Amino acid sequence: MKSLFLLSVLALLFLSGASLCRAENDDGNDDVTDDTDAPPPAVEDDLGKSKEGSKTDDEVVEREEEAIKLDGLNVAQMKELREGAEKHAFEAEVNRMMKLIINSLYRNKEIFLRELISNSSDALDKIRFTSLTDKAVLGTTEELSIKIKADKDTHSLHITDTGIGMTRDDLVKNLGTIAKSGTSEFLTKMTDASEATVQSDLIGQFGVGFYSSFLVADRVIVTSKHNDDKQYIWESDANEFTVSEDPRGDSLGRGTTVSLFLKEEAYDFVEQDTLKDLIRKYSQFINFPIYLWTSKTESVEEPVEEDDTEEAVDEKKDDEKTDDEKKDDDEAEVEEDKEEKKPKTETVEKTVWDWELMNESKPIWTRNPKDVKDEEYNDFYKAFSKESDEPLSRIHFVAEGEVTFRSILFIPKTAPSGYYQDVAKRTNQIKLYVRRVFITDEVEDILPKYLSFAKGLVDSDDLPLNVSRETLQQHKLLKVIRKKLVRKILEMVKKMDADLYKDFWKEFGTSLKLGIIEDHSNRTRLAKLIRFHSSDSKDDMTSLMDYVERMKDKQEHMYYMAAGTREEASSSPFVERLLKKGYEVLYLTEPVDEYCIQSIPEFEGKKFQNVAKDGLTIDETEKTKKAAEALEKRYEPLTKWLAETSLKDNIEKAVVSKRLSDSPVALVANQWGWSGNMERIMRAQASNQRGQDDFYMNQKKILEINPRHPLIKKLLANVEDDPNDTKARDLAVVLYETAVLRSGFALKDSNAFVGRIERMLRLSMDVGLDEQVEDEAAAEEEDDEEEAVEEEEEASDDGSGEEEADSSSSDAVDEVVKEAEEAAEAEDDVSVKDEL
Repeated sequence: MKSLFLLSVLALLFLSGASLCRAENDDGNDDVTDDTDAPPPAVEDDLGKSKEGSKTDDEVVEREEEAIKLDGLNVAQMKELREGAEKHAFEAEVNRMMKLIINSLYRNKEIFLRELISNSSDALDKIRFTSLTDKAVLGTTEELSIKIKADKDTHSLHITDTGIGMTRDDLVKNLGTIAKSGTSEFLTKMTDASEATVQSDLIGQFGVGFYSSFLVADRVIVTSKHNDDKQYIWESDANEFTVSEDPRGDSLGRGTTVSLFLKEEAYDFVEQDTLKDLIRKYSQFINFPIYLWTSKTESVEEPVEEDDTEEAVDEKKDDEKTDDEKKDDDEAEVEEDKEEKKPKTETVEKTVWDWELMNESKPIWTRNPKDVKDEEYNDFYKAFSKESDEPLSRIHFVAEGEVTFRSILFIPKTAPSGYYQDVAKRTNQIKLYVRRVFITDEVEDILPKYLSFAKGLVDSDDLPLNVSRETLQQHKLLKVIRKKLVRKILEMVKKMDADLYKDFWKEFGTSLKLGIIEDHSNRTRLAKLIRFHSSDSKDDMTSLMDYVERMKDKQEHMYYMAAGTREEASSSPFVERLLKKGYEVLYLTEPVDEYCIQSIPEFEGKKFQNVAKDGLTIDETEKTKKAAEALEKRYEPLTKWLAETSLKDNIEKAVVSKRLSDSPVALVANQWGWSGNMERIMRAQASNQRGQDDFYMNQKKILEINPRHPLIKKLLANVEDDPNDTKARDLAVVLYETAVLRSGFALKDSNAFVGRIERMLRLSMDVGLDEQVEDEAAAEEEDDEEEAVEEEEEASDDGSGEEEADSSSSDAVDEVVKEAEEAAEAEDDVSVKDEL
């Protein structure tokens, strides 16, 4: 009975639903037409064609047309309007269109040579492809090359290729029609699946590259010979063109010569050095050889002809010789005849002209990586990057998927000078090629800035270029390329051995730390590559993975300490107890390190803990918790006195420390504040925002005390005896200020700190606190008195010296007088004798 009842209920529901749907349809029909005699709706044969069916049926276009409406016009009127409207094609003024293409499409004039060489390469590819099925097309010449010759006298430049050439109709159709691409038309004719590999070698896409010639030339002449036609000349001045049969006949054999007669401001393009630089910049990896007509000076040995006058002089000398001399000469001549006579030569400097190969470097990225030797990679890197050193590492790969491209990436051995001085101005060193033709090296988004040290290239056939082929359009494919390049570079770094990675980290380790801050999508990959100093090793740096493997059982956090140097971090009071208990601490010594760690929420399920901030827990058990609670209760009078009385203006609160072992106190930042190291970094920044920075720097810190330190025990006893004790207050302030310095913060009032240290020194050396510094005037008077006493002493010493000098001088006079008297007496005796 229940089953019958349920069936009857379902039948009623079905009938009521059907009648309701029929009523809705009738209402809809009433809205469209007033015909009440319309037949009832029939079941549709193809439900997919109705609006209620699939949205991808054959009525989609009709529905879209119906959706386009104008105010006041219904669907039927719109349809009638379209059917009766006159149809016209867009028209363009050819001369103005040419001016737009020539003057507005390209940014750099030098692009013209790249475009013409690319056209020649396409022509050579076409004849090469045709020769696969018909060897006779190469009958005129089997050489496939591009030759460039400059004429300084006529200021003209000639680019000649031995490609497929153009018939008269091709010249008119391809060169006379703007945006008509012969390459695109050639590709449309290739329907065989086996020909698909040839398509990737053809460069031309838009049919406007040829007109870049008028950037540098007033007049362009194209001479072309196709196997199926005579040789013709196409000539244009960008306003009109002419086509005529070449009166010289078949001078090319097969191929095309583009002759540019340069404008005055473009005369530099006939210089050899300029042409060499442009060819090697844009077209050095073209498949076919490119030759440039160049000159060089060589030293040549040329024979010297003897003059008749020299022979006559020699004969005259022979006549003057004696018979014996002639005999000796004849013997000498016989000996010379036995030897081979060598003509006289002289060294002459000559200018030699010859074809020089410009694209010796081959596009090794198009080859299988297994077939390329290490020497080839190194030589390619040196030529590509203009570096003398070999690369530190490399990776060569082919990416397939949404976009297909080939790439070779290198990591140099050393970072450029000043690499980390201005990170914002770094530029990528990735060159973009399309079918081996250089396009640009100014694609900013192809690599993130933290990987700008990598050098290399990307060559793709699928890149969305603008018409001038100078810039890469913003496209989702660019994001795909960027993503794959980043992954490949990180993969290359990851595969380095330990010794090689040390060299890499020394040069570019900071870049990976910056990458953790910038690149959220690759943060996990980068975190496995970064290295830090550690308390576990003095010399070697450690990775985060190695740290996790060495963690203790039940250790929940990865501990780190940020400081200016490793020595400063290892001697910090914050790590004392951790090191004693055998915990490993990471030492963050670079300015970017603390930012880097803060950007990593966790690693391998372990969170990071800054040991200089609040919230540190070490070996928490029920026993340690009870002991900590007992210490907190015992030192509650001191912590309360410090926070509410002596240091109430300086600290947020005072607590019993769980991290200190030897130091009496430490100053700890709260969980969301700045550590002392971070404050130091922010103060050093020139462009810091003072308002926001002051907010963080002026935040009160937490003072932690070591309950086992004797100073703290003594301070507790003094506070319990007399909370107003002056010595206790001074000791508390000095302890706080030393904690500020040891914790890496800056003192707000260094003079007050120095004054308190001086007071403590006075007390320790029994110098009275009230004893003043001696007045400067009194000191000068004392100095004057001392100088006067010294002068008197010197004067007394000088007086005794003068008396001795006077006595000695008088004695000398007496001796002289005595000698004179004796002499006189002697003379008197002589005179007496004379008289006798």
